[in-house]
Amino acid sequence: MAANETKISGITTNALTGERHIPASVRADGSQRREIRIRPGYSPPEDVELYRNRAAASWKNRGKAGIPGAELAVSENTASPAKNTKKKDAKPKTKASSEGIAPKTGKETTALDKDNWRSTAGKDAASDVRQKEEPEADPAIEREKKARNLKKKLKQARELRDKKDKGESLLPEQLEKIIRINELVRQLESLGIETDGENKVDSTESK
Repeated sequence: MAANETKISGITTNALTGERHIPASVRADGSQRREIRIRPGYSPPEDVELYRNRAAASWKNRGKAGIPGAELAVSENTASPAKNTKKKDAKPKTKASSEGIAPKTGKETTALDKDNWRSTAGKDAASDVRQKEEPEADPAIEREKKARNLKKKLKQARELRDKKDKGESLLPEQLEKIIRINELVRQLESLGIETDGENKVDSTESK
């Protein structure tokens, strides 16, 4: 008894009757897939053998082998950039040697860095010395500046007091200046400076 023939597509051909069909099967979800009959003369794409022409196959593979002499041209082109790079590197060296200028080495660069550090340190030291040599402020000059500032404030406060005595309205900060007249007088007296012999203001009256 001849066995049935099964193709790649799953189509089974009955050796006796020649009928073709896809046998019934069970899906992944457990459902039943019924048998499918194939009409005569129909051939699925996966069962059709590809026709291969030897001449066409050889012509297709012809490009893979490469063109004779192409490898030599590629190797020469690859080597030429390296030659050009070497020539470019050689030009600056030749120019420097022709001008009598030696290229700087790592040791020379380190020496220059040390010299720069020494010069910077020397400048900092000289600046410190100049600051130490500068004389301190003269106490007499400082005393004069302070007295001049106090006199100016005292004059302004007395002018505001006169305005208040005339009945003019003053701002709170102006009244504060009048209240400080006594304090300004005491500070001037502590510096040994006369205050024109005027009477001190009464803080209660200024309020």
